[in-house]
Amino acid sequence: MRDAVRVWILPVAASPAELARCRAVLDPAEKARGAALGDEALRDRFAVAHGALRLLAARTVGAPPEALTWRPGRHGKPALTGPWAGAHTSLSYSGDLVAVAVSADRPVGVDLQHPPAGRDPVPLAARFFHPGEAQHVAGGADAAERAHRFTRLWVRKEAAVKAAGGRLWPNLAVPVHPDDMVTCVDVPARQRLTDLATPAAYRAAVALAGDAAYAVEFHPLTLTDLLCSDDSMLERTRDPRGHRC
Repeated sequence: MRDAVRVWILPVAASPAELARCRAVLDPAEKARGAALGDEALRDRFAVAHGALRLLAARTVGAPPEALTWRPGRHGKPALTGPWAGAHTSLSYSGDLVAVAVSADRPVGVDLQHPPAGRDPVPLAARFFHPGEAQHVAGGADAAERAHRFTRLWVRKEAAVKAAGGRLWPNLAVPVHPDDMVTCVDVPARQRLTDLATPAAYRAAVALAGDAAYAVEFHPLTLTDLLCSDDSMLERTRDPRGHRC
């Protein structure tokens, strides 16, 4: 039986009550990081992203979301600790979307990006990517196609690096097109990549450590649905009239 990785993509749009419920599960360090962001929209997105990660990871491992703890690795990748150390998580957010990935057995990385508006990616690809990939980006039929090609390669590189627990910059020249297998140079490790279906112009990819094939369980989701399906959260936030959502 093949391994599996579960991936959720959800919008960051949230009501004040939903934002409060997301912030309620964060630990003190996460709350401080979110509060330090200068822009209100960034603070709200941080709360939704990290709250969703906790809720979805907790549902997967069978723990209260506020009980989960992560420890940063050598290059900053957070790893679950304590009784849940065998599970692996990854988080990415860009624009108005959040992506969460959870794997029971293998290190995982997920990345989500919106193509940069009004910026020609060809010089960036020529500077940082493998020559064949730079040529692939430059061969796009128009500016939109070139941006999409660049962004697809970028998310594949980010996903692989996150799964490996390494640094992005040393790995930017490692080719991730057209094959789905990549060997990172920092940290040296093999990763298997999968492109994800995304709304509109977004691009996303997930990677699992190792060569073995795996299944992707992909779940588009809304924050309202997530909060209304989390029993422990609902019990703590039931209003006096008995409404749960």
